[in-house]
Amino acid sequence: MTEQPETLLKLLCEKRNLSAPDFVELFDRTADEVVGKGVNNPTCSERTVFRWRAGRTRPESLSADTRRVLQAMFGCDVAALLTPPPLAEDSPAPAFNLEHEINMTARDAQDDASATAAASVSDTSLDQLTDDVASLAHAYASLPPIEAFRRGRVLQEELHSQRDRTQIPAQQQRLLELTGQTMALLAAAAFDLGSFTNARRLARAADLYGESARFEPLRAYADGILAYVAYFTGMPAEAVSKARRAQTYGGLGDIARRRLLAIEARAHGYLGDTDSARHTLRLSMEADSGTRDDLHDGVGGEFGFSAERLAMSSSSTALLIHDGDQAEQSARRALELISRKPQAGRSAHVLGGAAADLAMARLLSDDIEGAADALTPLWSIPGDQRVTGVLVRTGQIQQFLTQPAYRTSTLPRELRDRVEDFTRTASAHQLSTRSALLQLEA
Repeated sequence: MTEQPETLLKLLCEKRNLSAPDFVELFDRTADEVVGKGVNNPTCSERTVFRWRAGRTRPESLSADTRRVLQAMFGCDVAALLTPPPLAEDSPAPAFNLEHEINMTARDAQDDASATAAASVSDTSLDQLTDDVASLAHAYASLPPIEAFRRGRVLQEELHSQRDRTQIPAQQQRLLELTGQTMALLAAAAFDLGSFTNARRLARAADLYGESARFEPLRAYADGILAYVAYFTGMPAEAVSKARRAQTYGGLGDIARRRLLAIEARAHGYLGDTDSARHTLRLSMEADSGTRDDLHDGVGGEFGFSAERLAMSSSSTALLIHDGDQAEQSARRALELISRKPQAGRSAHVLGGAAADLAMARLLSDDIEGAADALTPLWSIPGDQRVTGVLVRTGQIQQFLTQPAYRTSTLPRELRDRVEDFTRTASAHQLSTRSALLQLEA
């Protein structure tokens, strides 16, 4: 004998020979007739139809409009539709019909497979999105941060759209990783624009995507941004904590560790912990085990941490611990490395940061002319590429030159005025937040 159908709905669909696609089409037509709310009409998908027919939905969980449509379609109460059909006591059990059972099983399997195939995106689309995220990461250093942010927003919207279209686990995994990477780039852009609160929020979003995708290099990168934000907003102890936590994630390559150790070293310098700053800085330079990861190495670009960027970071750490000689050496190294790159591939952030650090190192030795010479590359940086790190450094130079000893001298005054003009003419987006580092004594 044949088994009783799971629900009355399934029995009625079989009697009407109503497949899942036909059901969806009939549901939409009926909704137009009995609800008439246009785009606000209730809808259903083929996967929803399978759940209803299998009795895996509680009637009370459906909206009132959905219940109205189902009742109009089948002429009976929804609670009855979604429960097994009654079997009269005096009616004989239906005879087993092998052909019918095979036919319905095959139709259900085909409908389910079709619904699953429809709930996916093409591999070509995923490959293109992967390339788009990587392209943004590699172009980031040469883009104005507001442009990088705009491109990131477009990618974010496209990725969200694709995630809504697929039910394939492998595709969902890949889209989660790509969305997290895009969020991380948006966080970096927000930070470079001086929007620290939003940079923190976006970095946390990237971390959540990394957690959902079980992609730990992304979580480490996001924690690095949070450490930067803490550092620039006057919370160096939190910056140390974030950088150290990021280093505990598994699967990190040398570049990831180098970046996180460099961030930690600067935070130690801010705290005045000279020994820890020197030790951690040395570790960042010695991170060379040959290990790689899929984000910092595989994608690279803004997710990487180039030799010139490490040298620039090292010069900043040296300044914080008042080691002018080391600061000048590291800054000169950064400028030398970046000069070897094609003009289009040079990072305004690294160029401006290293130039400002070199100038500050010379100011600490009272070499005003040397400082003025060191700042020469700075003046060519366009206003829309004067990012937070550069503006904070030039702000410190401007503040240093306000000391009484320099007030009556011509060159310090001219240099101070030029630095002030450089900061004032930066894009307004990059002046929205004043860093706590401007309060540090040089």
